[in-house]
Amino acid sequence: MLDIKVKSFKELTTPELYYLLQLRSEVFVVEQDCVYQDIDGKDQKSLHVLGVKNDKIVAYTRIFKPGDYFELASIGRVVVAKNERQYKYGYDIMNASAEAIKTYFNETTIKISAQVYLLKFYNNLGFKETGEEYLEDNIPHIAMIKS
Repeated sequence: MLDIKVKSFKELTTPELYYLLQLRSEVFVVEQDCVYQDIDGKDQKSLHVLGVKNDKIVAYTRIFKPGDYFELASIGRVVVAKNERQYKYGYDIMNASAEAIKTYFNETTIKISAQVYLLKFYNNLGFKETGEEYLEDNIPHIAMIKS
């Protein structure tokens, strides 16, 4: 079971920031073999949803209020450590992120930029495709919205 924490950038401890950046790099840069600028200046605007297990961040997202990333509230940088995926923590962290958007931003409509290979996962969470596929950092993505 994950312990979920929601923190602003300034509330993150140095070890938390280190471990969430390490997890993002481990999955998005190394595992997905994608060279891109992960540290993009948007972390300071977002709230960070940390999924902690045994004092280690094993799942993570960052969430934005409307207008800070997309015109709608949004969830991004959805990641679960490879050795923890069998526990379905992706669902836990996404549900916690949607709840945090409702709690902190009073919003229920959420937009994401989803990697196409994860369509079924996001469909299972209530997200529907909108528009055409596009390349983001050389990986096929599609915009999705949940109301």
